[in-house]
Amino acid sequence: MTQRRQANKQIYLEFQVLGTSQKVSAIDGTTGIEVSVTGPKSAPRDQITKIAVQKLERRLARQQT
Repeated sequence: MTQRRQANKQIYLEFQVLGTSQKVSAIDGTTGIEVSVTGPKSAPRDQITKIAVQKLERRLARQQT
């Protein structure tokens, strides 16, 4: 599991390789809300990480409204 800080937020990232796919889970350190994305194993890790973090940010914004 990887930790990432973004704008005073703590985000935990978990990477799993499943055959030809990879799954990235992004977990908010404060609320414990988790989202995941799945992509091809060949996708660059930074690209799929960015998508997972953006999805988490959208989920957190939706909860605040």
